[in-house]
Amino acid sequence: MAIETAPAITTPAQTRQAPPPRWRSREALTAWLFILPSLIGFLIFTAGPVLAAGVISLLNWNLFSAPTWAGVHNFARLGPDPTFWSALGSTAYFTLVSVPLTILVSLLLALLLNSGLRRIAVFRSLLLLPYATITVAVAFVWIWLYIPHDGLVNAVLGRFGITGPAWLISDTWAMPALILMSVWKSFGFGMVVFLAGLQAIPQQLYEAGRVDGTSPWKSLRHITLPMLSPALFFVIVTSVIGSFQVFDQALIMTNGGPGTRTTTLVMYIYRTGFENYDQGYAAAQSLVLFAFIVIITAGQFLFQRKLVHYDN
Repeated sequence: MAIETAPAITTPAQTRQAPPPRWRSREALTAWLFILPSLIGFLIFTAGPVLAAGVISLLNWNLFSAPTWAGVHNFARLGPDPTFWSALGSTAYFTLVSVPLTILVSLLLALLLNSGLRRIAVFRSLLLLPYATITVAVAFVWIWLYIPHDGLVNAVLGRFGITGPAWLISDTWAMPALILMSVWKSFGFGMVVFLAGLQAIPQQLYEAGRVDGTSPWKSLRHITLPMLSPALFFVIVTSVIGSFQVFDQALIMTNGGPGTRTTTLVMYIYRTGFENYDQGYAAAQSLVLFAFIVIITAGQFLFQRKLVHYDN
């Protein structure tokens, strides 16, 4: 007798719900929540002013009357403007001298602090103090140091039989005086970055070098500097960007003088826009400065693969 089997009951396959888009996940929303304040600040205080400068550079506007269309006339004015090129040359001179000096001083102090110096936290705090001090306050102190007859700098030089110059009113020494002050003001940042990089280098590399009879100079050249190259690259990029925007120490200490010897590009932009009330021309100058910084920074990033060693 055959047993009849009940027909199989078929149910529609359960459809899987598609996962939510990645940008709607809890982790992504949390990340955007943390990023949002910085993003809003960037759009308001960085991207917005850059776009506004691009618009203003195409106008004739003195802040008090209605703007009129100028097209590229403000950019054309840059070519025959000797003060603009003088300010650009002064800024380049400041950058080419101050950045290497700042990096050298920062690196030497970081190596000294990393060599087992006692009370390292105290020395690190003291050496970082100039960087944390307001530039205007530091500038006034250095004005007193540079006083020709009674200043501390010339008094020290006089002990060695050297007659110090009138630093801040000398055509020759005004810019070196600014550079010296800026190096003293800025070295603390690079020192901290280099010190962090030095402390991250594996000690096994130095121990292996000592076993092979490597001298301290070769250890510095073949171990320390290659392993420190990412930090060095970071400090170089940030220092170059900062030096191209030098303004407050030159304004306070020399007011751009004598003549235009210490008139930097940012100072000239400030004077064009807020003393001569030529906002369109000032915006054009600021965009040219922005382009210079972008080009130089991009060039540094193009060469980083040849110069920077990343420990994978």
